[in-house]
Amino acid sequence: MFLAPTPSRTAPYTSMLIIPTGIGAKIGGYAGDGIPIARLMAQVCDRLITHPNVLNGAQLFWPMANTFYVEGYGLDQFAAGNWGLRPVRQNRVGLLLDQGIEAELKTRHIQGAEACRATLGLPITDYVVTDAPLNVTLKVSETGVSWGTIENVGSLLRAAEKLITQAKVEAIAVVARFPDDEDSELLAQYRQGSGVDALAGAEAVISHLLVKKFQIPCAHAPALSPLPIEPELSPKAAAEELGYTFLPCILAGLSYAPQFVTKGDRQAGEIWADQVDSLVIPASACGGSAVLSLAQTQTFIIAVNENDTALSIFPESVGIKARRVDSYLEAIGIMVAHRAGLDFSSLRPTVPPLNAI
Repeated sequence: MFLAPTPSRTAPYTSMLIIPTGIGAKIGGYAGDGIPIARLMAQVCDRLITHPNVLNGAQLFWPMANTFYVEGYGLDQFAAGNWGLRPVRQNRVGLLLDQGIEAELKTRHIQGAEACRATLGLPITDYVVTDAPLNVTLKVSETGVSWGTIENVGSLLRAAEKLITQAKVEAIAVVARFPDDEDSELLAQYRQGSGVDALAGAEAVISHLLVKKFQIPCAHAPALSPLPIEPELSPKAAAEELGYTFLPCILAGLSYAPQFVTKGDRQAGEIWADQVDSLVIPASACGGSAVLSLAQTQTFIIAVNENDTALSIFPESVGIKARRVDSYLEAIGIMVAHRAGLDFSSLRPTVPPLNAI
């Protein structure tokens, strides 16, 4: 019998939603299609911790006051107990642009940031252009997982350091020029609502580098040439084809992303891994660092079967105790029962008798 750890009735109920990047998740593997799940989860917990892959929808974003936008490397460090999350009212956000972006496309992105300042009131203060093109390359493994490389890492780091030291920014939005691949079969599949997001893995590499180096909130938006119109476009991919830039969603997220703090700086009001009551993950994607770390704590793990991915790392195969459910709707019902301190078996037509020991 699976027994879930009982959450404190006095502390805020804190849940984490993870849908890993670049693994072809059926839900959350496209242009912001994980946002409805996050919106629903945010209604049944006091604090929801998730990451840009879930909340980014290109030009679309949904603000949620109790939701924390945490980059993937930072999420791993948080889950391991190395870093805490300090909520903020507002971050000064700096914009980092790849020198490899063409002049017109660069202007479109700067105008996108200006629009977020004027229309949404976001605190975007300064931008910097790298001193050399970043030269990003994209790769997809035989298992269907996307990743990538950056040729000029030093240029990326120098530009970020300039924003931090000169403009005193508290979060960084990066836009790198990504290769156009209009004719690839992978892109065609993605636009039809199947396959893997070939950009996501390389995006994660960029943000991981900056968060690891500077311990500052960061997210990435690729710069790409507009694609020819696709009449049969999947609704899941449609958010990425509304305009010239994916920048608005990450500027919105970074504007209130929590700051990272270390154990020596621990203060009241921060969130630490030992306060996470529940974690919801795709059942086939249980091998990530954050999942493995939280599996060593009292966090109640819920694994969702319907969210297929390119991976086959199930909780049982890595020794994780998890409650398997068929859907996110069921997962959220389980969360509500867990928060209420209910015995799950009491919600079924028949209740098993007590065991004699």
